[in-house]
Amino acid sequence: MLNALRKGAGTWVAKIFIALLVMSFAIWGVADIFTGFGQNVAAKVGNTEISAFSFDRAYRQELNRIGQQLGRPLSTTEGAQFGIPQQTLGRLVAEAALNERASNLKLSVSDQRLAELIQQDPAFQRPGGGYDRALLAQILRSNGLSEDEYVIERRQLAERQQLAEGLTGRMVAPSAYVEALYQYQNETRDIAFVELTPQDAAVISDPGTQALESYFNANSTAFRAPEYRKIVLLELTPETVARPDDITDEDARAEYERDQERYFTPERRDVRQMVFQSEDEAQAAAQEIDGGKTFDALMAERGLSNSDVSLGLMEQSDFLDETIGQAAFELDAGMTSGVVDGRFGPVILNVTDVKPASTQPFEDVKDEIKATLAAEQAEREVLDLLTEIEDARAGGALLAEISDRFSLPLSEPAAFDQSALDANSNEVSLPEVNGLISGTFDSDIGIENDPLTMGRTGYLWYEVTEVTPARDRTLDEVQPDVIEAWKEDEAQSQLSARAEAIMEELNAGADLETLAEREGLTVGTETGLTRDTAQGAIGRGALPDIFAGPQGHVANVEAQGESGGRLIVVVTSVGTPAYFAEAQDVQALGQQLAQQLQDSMMNQYIADIEQTAGVEVNNAAVAQVIGLNNQQ
Repeated sequence: MLNALRKGAGTWVAKIFIALLVMSFAIWGVADIFTGFGQNVAAKVGNTEISAFSFDRAYRQELNRIGQQLGRPLSTTEGAQFGIPQQTLGRLVAEAALNERASNLKLSVSDQRLAELIQQDPAFQRPGGGYDRALLAQILRSNGLSEDEYVIERRQLAERQQLAEGLTGRMVAPSAYVEALYQYQNETRDIAFVELTPQDAAVISDPGTQALESYFNANSTAFRAPEYRKIVLLELTPETVARPDDITDEDARAEYERDQERYFTPERRDVRQMVFQSEDEAQAAAQEIDGGKTFDALMAERGLSNSDVSLGLMEQSDFLDETIGQAAFELDAGMTSGVVDGRFGPVILNVTDVKPASTQPFEDVKDEIKATLAAEQAEREVLDLLTEIEDARAGGALLAEISDRFSLPLSEPAAFDQSALDANSNEVSLPEVNGLISGTFDSDIGIENDPLTMGRTGYLWYEVTEVTPARDRTLDEVQPDVIEAWKEDEAQSQLSARAEAIMEELNAGADLETLAEREGLTVGTETGLTRDTAQGAIGRGALPDIFAGPQGHVANVEAQGESGGRLIVVVTSVGTPAYFAEAQDVQALGQQLAQQLQDSMMNQYIADIEQTAGVEVNNAAVAQVIGLNNQQ
C-alpha cells in the first residue's frame, strides 16, 4: 500500500484530487486540526502565521490516520517520502489564506452563535441526544488541546464558512452541462467483431544468421542481463525462537488439566428429522411406525431423500429448539421417536448413529500443548531479543555472528534480480515481507539496513553480500530467446497487416459477415457496452477506440486476456440514454458537478489570496518537524 501511495501521489489525477481535498478541508474544516500560536513559524500568509507546533501536530495526526489504515505506525521521515508533509502544509496554508481574508473583511461570529455551533456539533452529542460537555473535554484531552485553542479554531472555521457560502453558496451546475455529462457517461454501444490471433499467422521458419544478428543488435537491451544481488537473511519470529523441548511434561499436563474443555468432545448424534404440516398427520405417521414401518419406508412414501431430513452430526447444544434436542438425545442409535412438538410444528426424529463423549488422552496432545506453550513464551522473548540484536548490530556485529550468538537461523538465497528471479529465470524463494526486494536494491554491500516486520510479531534483517552488475549478453547466450522473440514479432507483423487489410475493406463498405466467412473467422457480438465497463472479449483499454466514432465506426483494438490477438470491431448500434432531470442518479450527478464547480472556484479564490498576500515557508522549521534537519 505504501508503494501505491508513493506512485499514486505523482499522477495528475492524484494532484487534482489532493487540490480539491485541500480546498474542502480549508472550507469546511477538520475537528481535530487547530492553528496554534508561537514564535516558531512554519509558514505565513500575509499577516497570518502557521506555527511550527500547529504543523507538527497536524502532520503527526495525518501520519497516525494513515498508519491506522496500514496497521503499523509511520515515522515522520517515512511520511515525507509519500508527500504527506506537502499535503498537510498545503491544507494549513489554504486555511490561513481564508483566515487572512476573513480578518481583512472583518468577518466575525458572535459568542452566542459560536456556542450554538459547538453544542450542535455531532461529535459532542451523547448517545441519547443532546450536547455533552464532558465528551467535548474528553475529545480535546485525547488530542492534547485546550478549550481556548478549540474555541479559536472553531471561530475561524465559522468565518471561513461565511466566505465560502458568500462566494459559492447555492451554486448549481448548468442543466446543459449535467445532461451532456450524463449522456456521455451512460451512452451504450453494440458491436460485432472478429478476433485475429498470432496463432493464425502462417508457419514462421527460423531467421537466417544475418537477420537474427540484425534483430539482436536492434533489440539488445531487451536481452540485457539485469543486476543480481545476493543477501543473507536473519529471521526473528516466535517460530524461530520457540523451544518446545524446554517445556516439561509437568507444565504440559498442568495446561492440559487447566483447559480440559479444549480436549473434550461432547456426545453427538446423527439425527434425521421429518416435519409434518399438522398434528393429525404426524400422529398418523407415528402409528404407522409403531405398527412396524421403518423411518426410511416412511421417507420413501413421502418422496423425501436423506438430504431433506438429515440434520447431520450434532451436539445437544447445537439444536435451536431445546425440545427437539432433548428428545433426540433420549433415543439410542437406530431408534425413532414419537411425535415431538417442535417450535415450528410437529416432527418425528430418527437417530442413525451415536458418538459417545470423549476426551483426547494427554499423550495424544502433549506435543501440541508444548508447541503452543513454547510459541506463547517465544512471543514474549521476541521483543527482548530485538533490543539485544539491535545493540549487537550497533556494535558492528554481522548477521552471521548474531545468528551464532542467539541461535537464530541464517539463510542465503540464490542471487536474484528485481523480479525475484535467478540467472536461469527461476523464482527465488524469499520470505513474503514487504520491502525486502526494494530494500535490497536500495542498499549495498556493507550497509546496515533497518529490520523489516514479519507477520504480527516477527522481524527480518538482511545484508547485501554480493552485487552482480547488469551487463549486455552476447547473442550466443540468448540465441533461443532471440529466435523466439523474432518469431513473435514476425507473427505480430503478419497479424497487424491482416488486421489493416480487413479494416480497409470494412471502411470501404464491405460486410463483416462476408469478410469473416472468407477469412475463416467467427463473428462475435457484445451489447450494452459503456465507456467504463469491460465486458466479454472487450477489455477496458479497448473502450476509448470503440467510442471514438459513430454507428458504423471500425476499430482495431487489443483482445482481452493474454492471447496477444487483435479485435476488428464494427459499431452496430449507438444507444443514447433517456434523460429525466428529476431522476435520482441525475440529481446525484448534478450535486457532484456543483460541488466540483464550488471547489474549483474556491481553489482559484484561495490562489488569488495567496498571490496577493504572499506566502512564506520556513523550510528549516518544516524540515525539523519532518526530521530532515540533518539533511538541509
